[in-house]
Amino acid sequence: MSRLEAKKPPLFISEPLTRDAVSQSLSVLSGILKSSYGPAGRLKQLHNGVGGCVCTTSQSSALLGHLSVSQPVLRVLTASVRNHVSRFSDCGLFTAILCCGFIENFRSLNVAPFTVVKISKHLLSLCMDHLKSEACGCRVSVDFSSVGTLACLVRSILTSKPACMLNKTEVDHLTSLVLKAFIFTVPCHVETNAVLGKCVIIPVKDRRVVDSAVFPGLLIETPEIQLGKPLAVKRTGSNMIKIALFSVSMSGDGFNPEEGTVAVHHGISLEVSELNQLLDVGKQLVKDEVGLVVCQKVMHPSLKQYLKENGVLAVDRAGLAVMEPLGRMTGSQPIASIHSLSPGCYGTLKDLCIESFASKHFLHLIPEDTVFCSLMLCNRSETAWDELKRVCETAEHVLQLTVKEPLALLGGGCTETHLASYIRYKSSSLPASTFKDLDCSQTQYQLVADGFCHSLESVACSLSHDGEEILTDMVYGHCWFVPSGSPCVSKWSDLVSKCGCGMNDNTENLNWQFLQGQSGSPLLQGCPKEPSAKVADLLTLDCFAAKCNGLQVALETANLILDLSYIIEDQN
Repeated sequence: MSRLEAKKPPLFISEPLTRDAVSQSLSVLSGILKSSYGPAGRLKQLHNGVGGCVCTTSQSSALLGHLSVSQPVLRVLTASVRNHVSRFSDCGLFTAILCCGFIENFRSLNVAPFTVVKISKHLLSLCMDHLKSEACGCRVSVDFSSVGTLACLVRSILTSKPACMLNKTEVDHLTSLVLKAFIFTVPCHVETNAVLGKCVIIPVKDRRVVDSAVFPGLLIETPEIQLGKPLAVKRTGSNMIKIALFSVSMSGDGFNPEEGTVAVHHGISLEVSELNQLLDVGKQLVKDEVGLVVCQKVMHPSLKQYLKENGVLAVDRAGLAVMEPLGRMTGSQPIASIHSLSPGCYGTLKDLCIESFASKHFLHLIPEDTVFCSLMLCNRSETAWDELKRVCETAEHVLQLTVKEPLALLGGGCTETHLASYIRYKSSSLPASTFKDLDCSQTQYQLVADGFCHSLESVACSLSHDGEEILTDMVYGHCWFVPSGSPCVSKWSDLVSKCGCGMNDNTENLNWQFLQGQSGSPLLQGCPKEPSAKVADLLTLDCFAAKCNGLQVALETANLILDLSYIIEDQN
C-alpha cells in the first residue's frame, strides 16, 4: 500500500493588494494592455513554450484568451473583461485599462474601501446619467437614413488594430463592404419581433484586401464543380429549388464497433444494406422534387451519382459553420436521421449559380428574400487575416448593437477627458446632503472623485505611444495630441489641428492645458450635439452600448477587488 500524505492546510493571504507580487503582476498586466491600446498600439506575440500556433495581436479577446494568469486577483479582472467582450465584442482594452486604473488610484487613498465603493458608485451614476441625457456633449446620434455616421463607426474599429496592416484605400474598401454586408442582414419587411440575419466570413488568404467582396446569400466551397458546365437543377412547379439539409453522415459507414455488436444474418452484407437505405433516401428526395441536397458530413459516391442522374445537385462536407445560417436562410430543418424524412423539413431557394474566386469554386445559394450574406475576406498573410476577421466580426456586432440603441460616443480619448471634466464640475457643486447620504466627508468624496477622473484620463493617455504631449481644452473637455519633437510656440493652436475624435479644430481659443498632472477645470459648455457635414467623415467614434457597459464593468470589478480582505488557496 502506497504511503498517504497528510492533507495540507489551506493558504490564507490577507490583504492581497498590499502584497508586492500582486502589485507587480497588476502593473505588468496594465502595461501590456496600455501599450496595445489604439491605432498606434504595439503588437504582442503570444505563444506557448512547447510549440503550437503563434498569435500576433493587440486585441483584448486574443490577448486575454492566450495569457496565462496565475494570480487570483488578476483572474477576477480578466474573467470580467472577457465576459464583457463576449457580450459586446468591443471596448475590451478600454474596460481592462480603466479597471487597472481604478484599482491603482483607489488603493493609494487613505479612505476605507467600503467608503470608496459607495462614493465611486455615486460617481458612476453621475456618468451614466450624463451619457444618457440629451445634453451630453460626447454623445452622437446615429442616423440610419445615411451611412455617414455608420461609416465613421466602422472605420474607427478597422483602424484601431494595427495588426490588420491596412492602408487608407483598404480601410475605405472594407468599410463599404462591412456596411453593405450589414445592410444585407437587416430584414426588408419589419415584423413585431424582427431578427437580424448573419454575415458568414469566408477566408481567402494570400490575396489583396481590395479583392474582398460581399455576396447576398451563402457561398459553399465545392471543389468538384467544374466551371463552364451549365448548372442543371430540378425546380418545383413554382420555379423554386427545394433544398434538403442533412446533419448526419451519409457515407454508408454508420455502424461504429465501439457502440456494441450487430447480429447479421448469413449472406447479408452490412455495407450493401446501408447503401440500399441511402439509395432509398435518394429515391424519396427525387420523388419530393428536391433539387439540392447539402450534407454537413460525407456522402456516399453512389448516392451522389444517383442524385446527379436524376437532376439533383449534391454537396457534401459543408461543415458545421454553414448549417445554422443555411437552415435559417432557406427555412429547412437539418435532418439528423436517414430513417425519417418529412415534407416539412425541406426549404426553398430562388436560384443557384457558381462563383469563382481566387482559384476556388463556390456554389452561390440565392434565397427569395435574404438576410444572410457572405463576406469573401482577403488579406496578405494568415496573421493579418486572423486579426482582420476578428475586427470585421466586431464591426458587425457593433452595428447590430447600434440598431438597438442608435447612439455613439466620441473616440480618440475625448469621451474619457470630457467625462473627467464633467465629474470635476459636478463634484465641486454637490449639496451637503449628498455627503450625508453617502456617510462620507467632502474631502473623502473629492479624493475618490480625483482618483476616478485620473483613471479616466489614464485611458486617454494610453493612446499616446510615441511621446506625444497630451492636452485637454477647458471649453469642451476634449483630448488633444501634440506630436513629439514639436517646437516651442507661444500658442498651442499652432501645434494642434483637431482633437482626438476630430470634432473640434483649432480655430477658436479653447484654453488648452496639459492633461497629465493637471487638477482640471470645470466644463464650461458642452460640445456640439451633431457633427457638421464638414467633419462627419473624419469623426472617430466608439460603440455607445459597449463603452457604457465597459465603464460599469471596470468599476464594479475594481470595487470587488478592492474589497478583498483574504484569498484562500487550497494547497493539496
